[in-house]
Amino acid sequence: MQDILKLIQKRKSLRISFDTKRQVAKEDLRQILEAGRWAPTAHNMQNFEIVVVDDEKILEAIRKIKSPVSEIFIRENYKQLSFSEEELRRKKVGILGNMFPPSWRKPNFKLDKADKKTLLSLERTNPTSPILIIVLYDPNKRAPASEGDFLGIISLGCVMENMWLMANSLGIGFHILSVLGANPVEKEVKRILNIPKQLRIAFACRLGYPISKPAKYLRVRRNVKDFTHHNRFGNKGLN
Repeated sequence: MQDILKLIQKRKSLRISFDTKRQVAKEDLRQILEAGRWAPTAHNMQNFEIVVVDDEKILEAIRKIKSPVSEIFIRENYKQLSFSEEELRRKKVGILGNMFPPSWRKPNFKLDKADKKTLLSLERTNPTSPILIIVLYDPNKRAPASEGDFLGIISLGCVMENMWLMANSLGIGFHILSVLGANPVEKEVKRILNIPKQLRIAFACRLGYPISKPAKYLRVRRNVKDFTHHNRFGNKGLN
């Protein structure tokens, strides 16, 4: 097992195709699910169900789902963009704008008539992979006295991180997909997988081995002193 801090620092989402002819070993998959099993959850609710999909026809059916362009996503995403590596290094948060189409890199973006009729295939955000893991939760069950089930949502994030780190420690590529939990995509995924009506999709993750080297991109984080306050808020750093 790799040093935990180095493993955390190396963790990243691989937005590229995985080799569908190279299956993830069942024992490795079990270890990834075991890591998710031991994630901390509020009041030990274990507020998740997991669907593992490795049937090629089902995976292809999910990739063929069409999704409308989200004006809200594009407009809110713009606030997180930097337009040069120098700007990103200075901000220490967000992502580079060149990851998105030129039309998505404008403030106050609005869908025109053509955009509103455009449906994007999930093939763009969900490249090929031999395995798709879908994490579900029941919004009718929440952690006690947790407004909006904030603690329950944190718990789902812990499940994600545990599985992600375990996959990376095994040399398995990992890519988080949030689009499967958005309407109308979620409705179609639930139909394909026969998921009960009351359950929601929290997130999905693609697993596999990359068929090419992932492109290098600038990764930034704030320094510890930038977000740490000692004894009182505003007293930056550890004194």
